[in-house]
Amino acid sequence: MNTFKELKTFIILWLTQSFSALGSAMTNFALVIWLYNDSGSALTTALLTVCSYAPYVLMSIFAGALSDRWNKKTVMLVCDSFAAACTVAVLILLKMGCLEVWHLYLLNALNGLMNTIQQPASDVASTLLIPKKHYQKASGMRSFSNSLVSILTPAFAAAVMAFAGIEAVIFFDLTTFFAAFFVLVFFIKIPEPDRKLEEKESVLQAAKGGLIYLRDNKGILWLILFLAAINFIASIYQAVLPAMVLSKSSETALGFVNSCVGIATLAGSVLATLMPAPKSRVRVICICLFFSMSTENFLLAFGNTPVMWCIGAILGWLPIPLMGANLDVILRTNIPAEMQGRVYSARNTLQFFTIPVGYFLGGLLTDSVFEPFMSDKAGTLLNLLFGTGKGSGAALLFFVIGIAGVAVCLIFPKIKYIKEME
Repeated sequence: MNTFKELKTFIILWLTQSFSALGSAMTNFALVIWLYNDSGSALTTALLTVCSYAPYVLMSIFAGALSDRWNKKTVMLVCDSFAAACTVAVLILLKMGCLEVWHLYLLNALNGLMNTIQQPASDVASTLLIPKKHYQKASGMRSFSNSLVSILTPAFAAAVMAFAGIEAVIFFDLTTFFAAFFVLVFFIKIPEPDRKLEEKESVLQAAKGGLIYLRDNKGILWLILFLAAINFIASIYQAVLPAMVLSKSSETALGFVNSCVGIATLAGSVLATLMPAPKSRVRVICICLFFSMSTENFLLAFGNTPVMWCIGAILGWLPIPLMGANLDVILRTNIPAEMQGRVYSARNTLQFFTIPVGYFLGGLLTDSVFEPFMSDKAGTLLNLLFGTGKGSGAALLFFVIGIAGVAVCLIFPKIKYIKEME
């Protein structure tokens, strides 16, 4: 009961923001299906995410400095409102029958720019609302809600699209936005950290301060670079998955695989919430990533059936919430609250710049390299291993990134600064 009282405000914010995230995820899922069915191209679909992440990575280091200066609640409200306006624009274009691919790219880029400012504000707001002793529990709760969103999104989005069309999915998204907006305005009070330091610094100085902090804390810096390498491989995976599953099977199979990702992360989130603090959080991070990289990609490569893809998704994503919870605790306990906005933004630039690169490369390699390569290998061992027809090239690419993922997980933990953190 005491835990609930101490986390009451955070829990209210967490529940309503998670509800809004479900609506946004359903819209994104529906648009990916719409775009791939329209274009048949992995690269065209992957560019949706590239457009979201490019401004996020490029501007993040400055956004954190601004976020540290501004009221966190106001930033969250303004950014959420802008995202809702972009969703309304998609709905209007759909109703008019003139929605084009470039519209989605532009709107995703604008959303990415707003998310650049919102995320550090949201991260710091969570730190200010959560007592230090509950950091791991709160991180597990956030992973739990993200997992539940992953489970529900494919089923809900597919059901709503089947009965009422993509417009109904967007209407649901807007309903969840208004609910979260109302609660944040009237029921959530977010304390503000001391801004004396920010008042004495220019934005450039503050942005530089985040980089200097990471330079002086090399263990955290190398952990971030480790995650950047993992994000590169994971983003190739995300770009290739819809192309392979939709080519070899169906939208239903893609929904099942995505739901299994959610189920696995849900179970991992419960584990992260209930587990006591480990002796070495860094070691837990390394072990979790190695297990993930050494299972899922290979099962996706060799599976050739939705059942095997689902098993791969479960094994690959089960340890991720535990990894994320331990990383979250390391960052929140080592970085002062008044510095977190700028340091998190510097972290975002370094850790996430590989995501748009990975998405672009994953789509390009699938369409232009691996699929054409496999089309000429009829009757060979490669066809026996990775299947035939469209989607076999994507399966071969999963094998390649599986090897790359294992190599990354073996190399980075040997680096001196990461080993010292254990």
